[in-house]
Amino acid sequence: MALKDILFFNEDITYTVKEKQKIRQWIADTVKSEGFKRIGELNLIFCSDAYLLEINKQYLDHDTYTDIVTFDSSEDPDMIAGDIFISVERTDENAKKFNVSERDELHRVIIHGVLHLCGFHDKNKDDKQQMTAKENEYLSKRTF
Repeated sequence: MALKDILFFNEDITYTVKEKQKIRQWIADTVKSEGFKRIGELNLIFCSDAYLLEINKQYLDHDTYTDIVTFDSSEDPDMIAGDIFISVERTDENAKKFNVSERDELHRVIIHGVLHLCGFHDKNKDDKQQMTAKENEYLSKRTF
């Protein structure tokens, strides 16, 4: 898996992701565990609530705040690729709400987006339970 294809960007905020190389490896290990052979270009884009709200309205016709929006651009069934937009404001707020560290909440949201690209959904109760179980599984496999 080409870790160099996992890229980090900011839109409308200044934000520094810590441990980028370790996050890249963790994502690659997750993708491999889910049966994929390659990672195409995978962009993690960190932004504000307002920026992500506009994406949610424009592309998904949802007029609500959210912590993440994922767009799948893979063209090969053995590969994942896409854009994962993450609201840093929302993940910080959720960390307080759920009484977890901002780092752990950010990692949960990152892996949530990756799992969407791996084919997991969260639109109904059963899917949400499966998604949360997968998030917990991969969070527990972090070595950093």
